[in-house]
Amino acid sequence: MGEETAYEVVPLSAQTWPAFDAMVVRHNGIFGGCWCIWFHPDGPERGQGAEANRALKKSYVEQGKAHAALVMNGDEAIAWAEYGTPDELPTLHHRKEYDATSTVEPDYRITCVFVDKRHRRQGVTELAITGALDLIAQAGGGRVESYPHDLTERTKKMSSSFLYNGTRRLYERLGFTYDRPKGLKNCVMVTTVAPAIRG
Repeated sequence: MGEETAYEVVPLSAQTWPAFDAMVVRHNGIFGGCWCIWFHPDGPERGQGAEANRALKKSYVEQGKAHAALVMNGDEAIAWAEYGTPDELPTLHHRKEYDATSTVEPDYRITCVFVDKRHRRQGVTELAITGALDLIAQAGGGRVESYPHDLTERTKKMSSSFLYNGTRRLYERLGFTYDRPKGLKNCVMVTTVAPAIRG
């Protein structure tokens, strides 16, 4: 895997927006024009099509209200892991069950992980998630939740393109702990990130 040395993780920002934008365009807007806004607060732009979603995501990025770790291969973004506070990312699948079983609110959530189809099954998903955890550490750390698919032997195999937040096994490898189920095939995974030591 000689290419691995070329990978770099950078935060999503106004400066890195063009690389993020190009990756989403390469994949036809991700999940039918979503532009990774589903977890953000609801607003009038939602449901108005891919261009409205794109404009909304860009405005969140420019306002500092949308965060992600971008995995770069040279000048090209090849993956991202979206993260943010509960205020920034309030929308969750299975919200009613989540609220009913929640005892502690997280400081951060990782809600969506996506890898360019040309770079899947090469360990890039892990790079994106650990990049998000590093950026969370730089922001002060805290309790981090994620909501991956909890696939069992009996679960029908899912295409990696539908695993919008990875799998329970992946998060266990990265040091997360299983907290509770969420919906039929998802779960809540948690970890605590220490603040980054500033030199």
